[in-house]
Amino acid sequence: MPKIKTNRAAAKRFKVSATGKIRRRHAGLRHINTHMTRKRKRNLRHGANVASADAKSIRLLIPYL
Repeated sequence: MPKIKTNRAAAKRFKVSATGKIRRRHAGLRHINTHMTRKRKRNLRHGANVASADAKSIRLLIPYL
């Protein structure tokens, strides 16, 4: 059986946690941030877990991570 290729775009965006959950970053913190409150920008810095509905399809893209 041949190996499965890892989707490199997905590998750069997602990480697998120690418990096996897939982690992601929040969107919306790249530019045009002057109108945002400090609290909103601070909360966007931290990562989040991928929804369980999306995790199954993402796991196919990053089989060895």
